[in-house]
Order: sequence, then structure tokens, then C-alpha cells
Amino acid sequence: MSWKKKSMVVMLTVFLMLVSSHSGVCAWDKWDKDDPVTDEWNMMDLLLARPAGVLAGIAGTGLFIITLPFTIPSGGVNAAADRLIVSPFEFSFVREYPDDNM
Repeated sequence: MSWKKKSMVVMLTVFLMLVSSHSGVCAWDKWDKDDPVTDEWNMMDLLLARPAGVLAGIAGTGLFIITLPFTIPSGGVNAAADRLIVSPFEFSFVREYPDDNM
């Protein structure tokens, strides 16, 4: 299998795992801190969401550099840097663990 197919399979698998876990979000208010499901959400945050934030920050840095010739004349460099670089890295590194809002 080529690396493009392998990366698509991995991205599809992660996407399906995240989408399939969405159905339990509606019942989040009924769980307390000692519930084992809370531990599973914390592990998903640690093993999936935070590394995805790092990858989004790296991809955002590349996209920021590519779009820099367009954002300099329009004056949107700070907004683009905040959205594409700062936000993903804050999501990964600044949030406390476990995050109750996740």
C-alpha cells in the first residue's frame, strides 16, 4: 500500500473513532467524576485530541507561511497567526488535564 493510502486509512479510522464516541456526549451530565467513562474520555483527550492539536498546529504553521503573502497586504497577519498557530498549540499544551470542558 502506498503511503497516501495508509495515511487516508489512518485518518479515516481516527475520524470514525471520534464520530462513534459522539453519541455518549448527550448523557455527559448524568456522569459523575468517579464514573469509569470519565476516565475513557480523559484517555481520548490525552492520546487523540492533544496529538491532533499538535498536528493541526504544525499544519497551520505551514498554511500560515503559504498564506503570508496574502495576509500581509490585508493586515490580517495577527488574526491568521492566532487562528492557525497559537490556537492549536494552546489546545494541546495550555489546557489543564483533565479538562472538564472537553
